[in-house]
Amino acid sequence: MPINIILCLSCLVLGSAGAWVIKEFAFKWGLVDNPEGRSSHDRPTPKGGGIGILAAFLLASLAMKMPPAFWAPAAFLSLLSFFSDRFDFSPKFRLPLQLIAASILLLPISALWPLTSTLYFFFLVLFITATANWYNFMDGINGIAGITGVAGFGMLGAYNILSAGDPRFSVLCLCIAFSCLGFLPFNIPKARVFMGDGGSILLGFVFAAMVALLSKSFLEFVCLASLLSTFYADEWVTMAVRIRDGENLLRPHRRHLYQLLANELGIEHWKVSAGYGILQVVVGACVLSIRPYGPLAVWTLLVIFFSMFVWVNYIVRVRLVKGRAKQP
Repeated sequence: MPINIILCLSCLVLGSAGAWVIKEFAFKWGLVDNPEGRSSHDRPTPKGGGIGILAAFLLASLAMKMPPAFWAPAAFLSLLSFFSDRFDFSPKFRLPLQLIAASILLLPISALWPLTSTLYFFFLVLFITATANWYNFMDGINGIAGITGVAGFGMLGAYNILSAGDPRFSVLCLCIAFSCLGFLPFNIPKARVFMGDGGSILLGFVFAAMVALLSKSFLEFVCLASLLSTFYADEWVTMAVRIRDGENLLRPHRRHLYQLLANELGIEHWKVSAGYGILQVVVGACVLSIRPYGPLAVWTLLVIFFSMFVWVNYIVRVRLVKGRAKQP
């Protein structure tokens, strides 16, 4: 059996093993998510199950001989976030460390860039940091983070294989996808364990880092980032709505479209999560297929998708407002 298949299957097992360990010992260790006003669950649930995804990421990185500057910052942030699940570290404490970790990851390749690329370097630092946090924000219902991980990293790995990119990244992407697949049975259809910040921050950070490292042009950067299109679209629209309503963006909420569909409209979590995953694959595949036709074709498709997403948001939010107005 080829070594890469063994590695992927090992990561599948680690993804499951990490979730099982947390499920069994979370209450003893204090890793429990208790329901509150913005929660999408109604009973105390173990959290931190993404520790198995971290183990899979480290195994694959070491097996593929990835440089420490790549895997060490990601592992550090994942562990920091894992302990934050237990001790609730302040965002003001975590954000500077996230920016530093992204900078450390990018520094080895920044030396190859001309001085005019300094602004691009800072853009990528912000992009990686924002994606890590947005992935975490989008992990609010059963299955959505795991399904998105399978879809996003699976497509990223497939693209890298077809474009004859560095094979180490292809294997690493597939290993992460398999680890998410191993985690999913513990999270859907009913959650026996949550991924937690340690898993979601890791997935967002590594996905954005790979997009930055694999992109040879800005067009390719846009195309690869679109493989996480549903998360970016939901986050941008939700931020715009909250700014319009004068809300503090740092305060917890449940105003994402996926939360409205699951919590307010009562659609089963796994159906919403699967819908996001399918839409993500469709958009990503379409963007990659029209990439040879140039930037205009790619941007046109993304604008159409985003406009449709905004329209669906509007319909859902108006429906909810009308429904509340009819209540006595």
